[in-house]
Amino acid sequence: MNIKLVLALLIFVFACKEVQKNTKLEKGNYRAELKINDTLSLPFILEVVSEKKLIIYNAEEVIEVTEINYKNDSVYIKTPVFEGFIVAKIEDAVLKGSFVKPDLNRIMEFKAEVNNTRFIINENTTKYDVSGNWAAVFSPNSDEDKYVAKGIFKQHGNKVTGTFRTTTGDYRYLEGVLNGNQLQLSTFDGAHAFLFTAEVNDSVMRGMFYSGNHWKEPFIAKRNPDYKLPDADTLTFLNDGYDNVEFTFPDETGKKVSLSDNRFKDKVVLIQIMGTWCPNCLDESKFYANYYSMHANKGLEIIGLAFEYAKTKDKAFKNINRLKESIGINYPVLLAQYGSASKVKAQETLPMLNHVLSYPTTIYIDKKGAVRKIHTGFNGPATGHKYKEFKQEFDSFVNRLLAE
Repeated sequence: MNIKLVLALLIFVFACKEVQKNTKLEKGNYRAELKINDTLSLPFILEVVSEKKLIIYNAEEVIEVTEINYKNDSVYIKTPVFEGFIVAKIEDAVLKGSFVKPDLNRIMEFKAEVNNTRFIINENTTKYDVSGNWAAVFSPNSDEDKYVAKGIFKQHGNKVTGTFRTTTGDYRYLEGVLNGNQLQLSTFDGAHAFLFTAEVNDSVMRGMFYSGNHWKEPFIAKRNPDYKLPDADTLTFLNDGYDNVEFTFPDETGKKVSLSDNRFKDKVVLIQIMGTWCPNCLDESKFYANYYSMHANKGLEIIGLAFEYAKTKDKAFKNINRLKESIGINYPVLLAQYGSASKVKAQETLPMLNHVLSYPTTIYIDKKGAVRKIHTGFNGPATGHKYKEFKQEFDSFVNRLLAE
């Protein structure tokens, strides 16, 4: 089934003029599945609180969904901030349909029914405990796709939560089980649809990472309590011949905004390289929005540079405004690129950088316009202690710049 067919079905479902029984979601917990292939599905739990509100759960993450519309025997569920939506037919408290990301032309078969179990738990069959830190390598046999990560997990009985940190961010809230030596972890947030499966022992896990139904790669991880990722402040830097950052991009009103504008003169400025489609960017934007509200009057400015894969400028700005309204962003978010979120093209847009390795990336600029630090990626709330450590270091560094 291709994207055009799904959208055609969506139009039919919500434009049909036939008089049919109006069916609504019934309250309760549902086990939802996104089909990855003929043998694998990615499970997650959602709770229907009312006809117009449901909640998606991933470990400690709670995602409230209120954009819910009905037509005849079907429901349209729009996840917060991101473009992804679920369209499904309701029959005897069972939902069957699709999860769709139109701008990326991606579709996954969706099903949900009343159940409160993410993964089946085989009691008393846990052979190992994966709690702790793991040094991981994804796509270990590919020079082109190979990258390192750090697994951080907690286990209570069969239940496992945690995440993988990489040099470009983290895989957010993962939740699952360890049955015997078989580990299963998943997350779904409207943008990410991740499934990890692995065979583990006391010191090694070997497995497969699935991103939706469009990408998969092997990984191997070894227990290592002392493992550290490369310093996120050293991965991105100014190219030779550049001593500052310059740009001019439009805001949602069409006004051209430059770093040289009077608004930013003699202020500490953070340049946030991001995208509205990016969950790590969402985590960072929530943190920045709150921090900015408390420090804007102290001489701090933040400028978001959005690199959007939306196919039109209007759609890109619609996504930007939706993000700003959803989490209360009061700093400018400019459209730096649309039609592609290619990091190669992003680097061409910002030629002073050696590369754009990650969304997000933050450039710290002092009151004199000098680049003082470039931080690649973002360690979000799912990383636990690392997130707390980041917040402390961030606040200390920004306050030092403000005091100069």
